[in-house]
Amino acid sequence: MPDRQGKKELYFKIKITMAKFEEGLYYSESHEYVRVEGDFGYIGISDFAQNALGNVVYVDMPEVDDDVEAGEEFGAVESVKAASDLNSPVSGTVVEVNEALEDTPELINKDAFANWMIKVELSDKAELDNLMDAKAYEEFCKNQAH
Repeated sequence: MPDRQGKKELYFKIKITMAKFEEGLYYSESHEYVRVEGDFGYIGISDFAQNALGNVVYVDMPEVDDDVEAGEEFGAVESVKAASDLNSPVSGTVVEVNEALEDTPELINKDAFANWMIKVELSDKAELDNLMDAKAYEEFCKNQAH
């Protein structure tokens, strides 16, 4: 029978195995991603993060025309288990908010990558160099389990 630490490690191995790490995205250490299309970035939480949170029940997002700064809080996500601040992986101006999440925040649990939270006009693409690709992020998540 595994000890408590062994159970914790097994739990994280299962979580990481179940999580999807989508190629072509940029990931932050606080588990947000950004999908870049031209001068715009679509920001959401990773599949690993939504798995860890459990059933998402509320998403607090900024307003259109608000500015976000890389590494700074822009909102929060709440689940039946916990609440977590959202930190922007990049700087820019919010040009769109995913309004579907206001009424059905559980869409994040169905597909975290398809259900981004905010779309921003990027102010400094060089900030992307500070983020991880899918492979590096997967390794980061594995190391978090230890």
